[in-house]
Amino acid sequence: MLFVDKHRPSRLSQLNYHDTLTQRLTSLAADPGGLPHLLLYGPSGAGKKTRVMALLREVFGCGAERLRLEKRTFTTPTKRQVEINMIQSNYHIEMAPGDAGLNDRYVIQDVIKEMAANKNIASVVTSKDGNDGEDDGHAKKKAAKASYKVVVLVEVDKLTRQAQAALRRTMEKYSSSCRLILCCNNPSKVIDPVRSRCLGIRVAAPSDDEIASVLKTVSRKENIKLADELAINIARLSSRNLRRALLMLESCYVTTRDESPRELKADTPVPRTDWERYIAMLATGIVKEQSPKSLMAAREKLYELLINCIPAQIILKTLLMELLPVLDDTIKAEVVHWAAFYEHRIALGSKEIFHLEAFIAKFMALYKKYLNDLFG
Repeated sequence: MLFVDKHRPSRLSQLNYHDTLTQRLTSLAADPGGLPHLLLYGPSGAGKKTRVMALLREVFGCGAERLRLEKRTFTTPTKRQVEINMIQSNYHIEMAPGDAGLNDRYVIQDVIKEMAANKNIASVVTSKDGNDGEDDGHAKKKAAKASYKVVVLVEVDKLTRQAQAALRRTMEKYSSSCRLILCCNNPSKVIDPVRSRCLGIRVAAPSDDEIASVLKTVSRKENIKLADELAINIARLSSRNLRRALLMLESCYVTTRDESPRELKADTPVPRTDWERYIAMLATGIVKEQSPKSLMAAREKLYELLINCIPAQIILKTLLMELLPVLDDTIKAEVVHWAAFYEHRIALGSKEIFHLEAFIAKFMALYKKYLNDLFG
């Protein structure tokens, strides 16, 4: 099992950063009957899903951790079959309706209607469970008070406007028997009526020191001696993404296990991912040649990255970081300006490839002009 899954905190008390946020969630879990719809937003790898699962465990007890994977098929009004994977327990269901594409609104409506129609079996389960590993009966009593089920929707910012409008109507209609917990990276792409019906909770990215502390804790549990310098280096290279930092730690351990088992020294190299090396190749190509041929080759690389599920914002940011070291200070500010411009366009638009390619074309024009002025 990966470090990121093996050592994922399962209780709110085990979360070791963002203490104020943890206290806020603990206060919400203290009164399960008054739990509102929630909207958790923040960058990838900040810990949104971990906190959601810890909150559900606090409300419903260990029954919320007994998960099963189910593949569901939905039929649209045009008789089209849509398949989607869902993770569920007796108390909640988790899914990414954006995977259904333009049919996401039908998935949302059907799932929430079904959840609202099925009565919460918390009272039945807690009465039959007896001693199921809880510290005391307090969690069982709280689960019995929560007479609703929870629908966890991830990547809500990728839903179509029609799906979000349908979500608003179902939130109002089934609020007594169903609670929604929405997770997204960019809350500006969630429509105002949905945001106004949820309690917004921002989950900020952990700092480098907090990530290094988590890495040291995980390495101690795995009996790995981790140098402080390497922990800080991994934290900085992870761009404040805790999930990525843990994967990098495990990658370092796996690649050096034969040389120095159970010890990671300060000079241990941190392997780069394949997609990062691919973007580095893309940056090298557009710096080397500015021509329609080079732009077409860059388009192919962008398509390859997008179909492998690398987010467009990550592609743009990583490409910019690869380009800046080779640029002269006179054009760095202008390149950063246009990167920010097209990142905003990506957030507003739907065709990400257009804006990525537009940034590369703009960079080529700026860099070509700079070279002509320098040597012309």
